[in-house]
Amino acid sequence: MGEKQFRPLDRAAEIVITERHLPHWFQADAAMFITFRTADSLPREVLLRWQRELHDWLASNHLPSDLAGSVAGRRATNHDDLLTQLTSKQQRDFKKLSDQFFHHSLDECHGACVLRRPELQKIVAEAVRFYDDQKYDLDCFIIMPNHVHAIVQFRKGFDLNVVGQSWMRYTGREINKLIDCKGAFWQAEPFDHIIRSDQQFHYLRAYIEKNPEAANLPKTATHYWTQGL
Repeated sequence: MGEKQFRPLDRAAEIVITERHLPHWFQADAAMFITFRTADSLPREVLLRWQRELHDWLASNHLPSDLAGSVAGRRATNHDDLLTQLTSKQQRDFKKLSDQFFHHSLDECHGACVLRRPELQKIVAEAVRFYDDQKYDLDCFIIMPNHVHAIVQFRKGFDLNVVGQSWMRYTGREINKLIDCKGAFWQAEPFDHIIRSDQQFHYLRAYIEKNPEAANLPKTATHYWTQGL
């Protein structure tokens, strides 16, 4: 997998599962695909469209439609109970549909998209790379106009809090200074996914590299980095 060794999920090793609005699976020394986005990147009309699409899929499969609002809106208190009404395959298909809509909607470039600006890209790029080879190992990342994708593998003793504190909190504060804004710059909770296989690793690496093309954006509107550049 290149100069550094990136490993997929080890199902025999400990997996730490935490949950706020989203479930987060974490395993030290396992490669992760992480997305964090600006607070204005998915406006209300997009969230409602996401919810309708999930609702239609659930209804067509005679499954609990309340799951749509729990995923694309406010998380329901009985979310886990609703999920148990889906088979393992249905849960995978439902998550795949939801994740595809999420990432496609980000590529539609909603919001102010201030990360097109090179000076703001630089703030994010420097923060993401700051603890590389210390707290984590980076394979690649891309800064899109309203979101960031990265493949990262955390070393033992460090976890996803690095993303929230070192990447998002610091960059949000510095960017707000430059654009003269107050309040949250990033959506509070990032999307993260432990990579399951070498095949998935290479798929996601290619997805990151080709993201500008998929979003019909010139490369000048983005900032791409990979180890070895």
